Amino acid sequence: MPQVPATILTQIPTLPESPGVYLWRADDGTVLYVGKAKKLRSRVRSYVASEHFESVKTRALMGQVAALETIVVPSEAHALILEANLIKEYKPRFNIALRDDKSYPYIKVTLQEPFARVYVTRRLQNDGARYFGPYTDVSAMRRALNVVKRIFTVRSCNFDMPKVMPDRPCLDYHIGRCKAPCILAQSVGEYRAMIDEVVLFLDGKTAEVVRRVKERMALAAESLDFERAAELRNALAHLEKMEEPMVVQEVEGGDRDVVGYARDGDDAVVALMRIRGGRLLAREHQFIVNVSEESDPCVLQAYLASSYFALDDRARELLVPFDFEDRELLEESFRGTPVATSVHVPQRGSRRELIDLAEQNARHLLEEQRMTGEETEERAVDPVYELQRQLGLQKVPRSLACFDISHAQGTDTVASMVWFQNGRPYRAEYRKFKVKTVEGIDDFASMREVVGRYFKRRLEEQKPLPDLVVIDGGKGQLHAAHDALVEQGLGELPLISLAKREEEIFVFGRGESLRLPRRSVALRMLQQARDEAHRFAITFQRQKRSARTMTSALLRIPGIGDAKRRALLQHFGSLDAVRAATREQIAELPGFGDRTAGKVIEALIASDPTKQDAPAVAPPIAPAAAPDSPDAKRPHDATHPRDAQHPQDAQHPQDAKQPSDSTSNG
Repeated sequence: MPQVPATILTQIPTLPESPGVYLWRADDGTVLYVGKAKKLRSRVRSYVASEHFESVKTRALMGQVAALETIVVPSEAHALILEANLIKEYKPRFNIALRDDKSYPYIKVTLQEPFARVYVTRRLQNDGARYFGPYTDVSAMRRALNVVKRIFTVRSCNFDMPKVMPDRPCLDYHIGRCKAPCILAQSVGEYRAMIDEVVLFLDGKTAEVVRRVKERMALAAESLDFERAAELRNALAHLEKMEEPMVVQEVEGGDRDVVGYARDGDDAVVALMRIRGGRLLAREHQFIVNVSEESDPCVLQAYLASSYFALDDRARELLVPFDFEDRELLEESFRGTPVATSVHVPQRGSRRELIDLAEQNARHLLEEQRMTGEETEERAVDPVYELQRQLGLQKVPRSLACFDISHAQGTDTVASMVWFQNGRPYRAEYRKFKVKTVEGIDDFASMREVVGRYFKRRLEEQKPLPDLVVIDGGKGQLHAAHDALVEQGLGELPLISLAKREEEIFVFGRGESLRLPRRSVALRMLQQARDEAHRFAITFQRQKRSARTMTSALLRIPGIGDAKRRALLQHFGSLDAVRAATREQIAELPGFGDRTAGKVIEALIASDPTKQDAPAVAPPIAPAAAPDSPDAKRPHDATHPRDAQHPQDAQHPQDAKQPSDSTSNG
């Protein structure tokens, strides 16, 4: 256990039981971690409790701390925002990192100036200007800026008007791109009214801008100002042309921001979709790292309290995929800003469909990151992410191993393991097992043996482990598999079982079973894996039983041991082929001879009821078939073993039903 400095231990009892923020510092003063607390003393004391050191991250943190700094604030809401600001300032290595490896462009409207300008910038300043963005798609930003320049007569010069005014207007005035406010040919009021429309357009409210342009065009036509009406008509045509590309999806009217979230182990991404006037206008995203030991609600809260809170262009309604602890505190903090955003967690309806769309985008971004990195494996399909969400897994179950047990009334017990990669069967990793240590019907012991053997060898060969283990069965098989995993030191590996009768999912560590909707794509994927494991197991079990049945007649021949029995089967291929062989063919085998071949022929005839009970009188001869007829047979085909009705043939899996087959279905 790490040794906490004595100065910190003496400092803890003096801390107040009030809201605040605490900073763990290294011996060189570097901030290692920033956290918030409802009660500072209780929260900080929990770091030095012995049970808290079970976390690897906390052990590493407390092994480096040398000093503690605390800041008291009036409320939890203040603590939440202060924590986010301090994390952005110090970037502590043990906090969730909101990665921002590049700066995105914004469109800046200098509303603080009497004659505002519109241009592109990558620096955000608290100067009273209005910023639109950030734009992750630079081409979309350029298109929006070009429309502003074509429709609105915004000045392109950099003069600090009205302090600095040029002597004459520039070329933009002569070609109709500017109305020369620099020489006061356009008043401040007229220019400001135009800038207001620019802001509406950039804010996605194109319909309002179109309405205003139509009104002015009608007024110009009534006053016989046809030149002005023609200008407005051209501007209207540009607006209507630009409206279609900006519409991504028609949704319920109103302004809202929608958050999608996807996670795979230590990587997570948040996708923010901006909806304005019922139209989806933009998608932004942020990758988040260093989240291996953080819960999903904690990661989402960190993003909202820092990156999203700092946005100027927030909507009044924010939709998030799941709830988090400090949602009310965050809403309280929003009420102190110009936009009092309310946070909602929709469960159904059109708003939930928006969440699903945002999550789909987040999964796409996460897959894109994986594909451009070192890992180039096939994309995970949507059922894999759905299964992750339903089971509450931190890592996407890209690889899935499903086990099944099969036996015939307690005999010939075998097992199978099928591997699904990214939601699809991966047959190169299929495995089948003969159960060696279990006698009779004991599915639990069989499952424990097979799972233990598989993972023991997997570890010895240093091969990758599956992200999720699925057991065909109920709670008994689930606990047996978990015992086997614990013996191999893999007790933390995600483990579930699927019971066939009610399609219940039992998750180890949870008391209640999980029942997914029948139409759930995640459930269908689990069913496919379970059915594939069942097929693979019962096929192997039938093959094993068939081999045992074929060799049973040879086992009863005196003087024929294991070596000669194997020689017969290897040379002729099957018991039927041995029956069809002549005495001379058998005698030619190494170690046999005429006498031993005679014993084999006599024993096989004695074990064949059709030959023992053959009638003394020959059966009627059927009419001969034409030589070229498909029914024509060669003379020796009349006694070919495929035409004889042996009892062994009736038990062959391809010739008869197998009522005695059974598998473990829970």
